[in-house]
Amino acid sequence: MRLIALPFLALAAASCSSSVAQPAETPQALHKRLLTLDTHLDTPVWFSNPNWRFGDTHDWRTDLAQVDLGRMDAALDGGMFVVYTRQGPVTPQGFAEARAFALKRLDEIHRTMAAYPNRIELVTTADQAIRADKAGLRFAFISIENSYPLGEDLSLLSEFYRRGVRMAGPVHSKDNQLGDSATGTATWKGLSPLGRKWVAEMNRLGMVIDGSHSSDAAFDQMLELSKAPIILSHSGPKAMWDHNRNIDDARIRRLAAKGGAVCMNSVFLTKMNYTPERNRLSDLADNIARLSPQQQAKLTADIRKLDEVAPVQDTDFENFMHNLLYLLKVAGPDHVCMGADWDGGGGVRGFEDITALPKVTERLLAAGYSERDIAKIWSGNVLRILRAADAAKGR
Repeated sequence: MRLIALPFLALAAASCSSSVAQPAETPQALHKRLLTLDTHLDTPVWFSNPNWRFGDTHDWRTDLAQVDLGRMDAALDGGMFVVYTRQGPVTPQGFAEARAFALKRLDEIHRTMAAYPNRIELVTTADQAIRADKAGLRFAFISIENSYPLGEDLSLLSEFYRRGVRMAGPVHSKDNQLGDSATGTATWKGLSPLGRKWVAEMNRLGMVIDGSHSSDAAFDQMLELSKAPIILSHSGPKAMWDHNRNIDDARIRRLAAKGGAVCMNSVFLTKMNYTPERNRLSDLADNIARLSPQQQAKLTADIRKLDEVAPVQDTDFENFMHNLLYLLKVAGPDHVCMGADWDGGGGVRGFEDITALPKVTERLLAAGYSERDIAKIWSGNVLRILRAADAAKGR
């Protein structure tokens, strides 16, 4: 009887166990399981600093950086690491200096990533990013913010492509030889003749066109001319805060209709407060690599003290989510992505660095978005656009 009863009891126990409800997955666990990607990481601004290591885990309270490998391991699988070049004079000398700077920054990105071969991988395709993630690695795409360094020689785009760049925007804060900035003076009433050729060359190479920072007219023309979907790597809805850097509902819908996506920024959520003291400290931060460790520590402390009494943006994570949810309502989850402008001015109270990113997943779940939709927002839409740009090349 014992030999008969024991299997029966085991079967009964297994049956009872399988009927017990399993605990639901936490938002934090879901965030960790999803492939997460941010389309605008200005973190390479720190790569030339001999007193700062990308592989460490820093704290935003005592360090100005908002992204590093330690924090990526906890909250962000990968993203677009930016070659940003400040806009200078539209002259041969200006172009030459900008080109030298951009190539130096590109070298710094390659050198920094190569220093951590068992932790992060430079990638150029959606499939490579997915493979890196499955292998337990973080991943890094490279993008260009401001194509001013190209000067008037569009063949240089091929060199940047050869060295791994897969996304680029034509302008930054001022008009240049390619077109008009959202904060410029409408020099060209959109794209210049060279800017139109830039669109064609981007398409030919299979590079994603980034419309953030472009004027409305330049955006309209890029959307019309491009043979592949375009992206706004760090922009927000103008209906929530009426600033030229944000995008209106009609353009959001046209972007979505052509397969593109807008990645939610954490800048230009409200009035930007640039005081003389803020500008002074920002100028010092732009040259932080030249400062001693003691001077860097003092500068960081001074900036954090100023943040407490006169933040650049006097707003918080709730406002960021309000903007993101509005963007999702207008564009739909197939056409929204994440680009918070970390290390480039992004971050607000409660959303100070990438360790806060799991809160976004939590709030999207609470708002009723499915895991499938959240996966698109975090990376699926961007990977789709990368694939579409590659598929359209050479047409």
